[in-house]
Amino acid sequence: MDDTKNLKVVFHDFQEGAKGFELVARVCYNKGRTEITPTDVVLLNFAAQLMEMESDDGLRPCLLNQTRKSLDGIGFWTWSELLVALKECQELLSASNSSLILDKILDCVIGRLATLVVASPYESSSETSSLRIRNNFPQISWWFEDLLFLNIDLIDKVIRMMISRNFDHGTVSKFLLCYRRSRFLSATLTEKCRIIEVIINLLSLLNRRSLPCKLLFGIFRVTSSLKVSRNCKSILENLIGSQLDQATIDYLLVPSPHRRDYVYDVNLVLRLVKAFCKEGSCFVSAMRLKKVASLIDSFLVEVAADSHLNPSKFAALVMVLPDGARESHDRLFQAVDIYLEVHGGLCEAKKMRICCALNYAKLSTDALRHLARNSKFPSRIAIQVFLNQQSKLENLFEGINHLDTDTFTGPIFARESIDEKASSDQILVYAKRINLPSKAEQHDHVKLQGMQCRVTELEKYCGIMQTQIGNIPRTRLSSLGNNARFLPKLCS
Repeated sequence: MDDTKNLKVVFHDFQEGAKGFELVARVCYNKGRTEITPTDVVLLNFAAQLMEMESDDGLRPCLLNQTRKSLDGIGFWTWSELLVALKECQELLSASNSSLILDKILDCVIGRLATLVVASPYESSSETSSLRIRNNFPQISWWFEDLLFLNIDLIDKVIRMMISRNFDHGTVSKFLLCYRRSRFLSATLTEKCRIIEVIINLLSLLNRRSLPCKLLFGIFRVTSSLKVSRNCKSILENLIGSQLDQATIDYLLVPSPHRRDYVYDVNLVLRLVKAFCKEGSCFVSAMRLKKVASLIDSFLVEVAADSHLNPSKFAALVMVLPDGARESHDRLFQAVDIYLEVHGGLCEAKKMRICCALNYAKLSTDALRHLARNSKFPSRIAIQVFLNQQSKLENLFEGINHLDTDTFTGPIFARESIDEKASSDQILVYAKRINLPSKAEQHDHVKLQGMQCRVTELEKYCGIMQTQIGNIPRTRLSSLGNNARFLPKLCS
């Protein structure tokens, strides 16, 4: 228009670069016609949109329409051609912006992976890559390395599409672990936070039983050194809690947060157990609950020796699980015993709060004997233990008394009434010897000593009876007839 000989046209933000410009120029000089290959279709599509080559003037066909029509044959592309097209999309378009061509390529990629019908499964973008896949990956995960180039936003799209098409959740979780390890090698701190947050959100969409506990704790250790959002940390803890029965004691020994005096992160373990109980409140099996109880008992033994662990936290750990979770309370008693020994200055009220979770009916005889003679425990606890022991032994004697008295030597039963009187006399002797500051405490201690004496005598009688029953010939026991059914298991 202005008769200028040197005319310059500047294309701002032409991301396609020199290669894209050359392809468009060829189309223009060839009257709008060109051969579109799978490796060029993405580049031409984006260039046509940028240069507004969207209309058909009759002489020159619309370039944008040509690129879209070429996508009709995407089902015949090779796997490597799909990967090249996907890389082009990633470079030219952010995953937050939807694109028809990107959606079609992703749909085809996921479809190939879902059916495992790939023209050349190991025909990767390079010969070395395909060789590594053949050697290191089983058939189900041959595609892992081929998709590691995707940025985290595209990974988010890909995984959600996989889940919607019922991909195996275990395979998906393994791929996410592989992706995290690969991308962390060169990522910045900000990129690492973004990657780990997306992965946590994706894992929350998977079936809980498909998530290995080792994988979840590995991600947790990574998050401890990153500034990950609280919401993501909470999601991760809930995921770990749902699989807590798979964990071992080594997983729970997480160092306490900065500026905390205690050795291990007790608050974390409390949150994990509560997440487990909440997750399985309706359908958790007794076996899984017992595994968690055994794990927590081991953790209690580990932290009981920590002099900085306050009684309220230890009591919370002791009572975090219901009584039915444990068949035996011996390990729980061991942890409480260690804690009371390390924290010798606790008042009676705090001791009682810690000990209230102990079920004496689930303690072994040795544990009951140890507890009854343990001065670190409150006196009221010892009295309850003696009552429990005495009740057990008296029930044992009631079972033995159903047998004919002719089968036993008489002095035992003759001595029983004499020793009962002697045990009551000993209560008075103990009372005279003890000089206590208050009548209430004196009464407790007298009662305690008397019960101890009584339990000792009952245990002695039980031992003698067991010895004598062992010496009875089989013929004499068989002569008892139906009365033999009253023989207690302990004496049989």
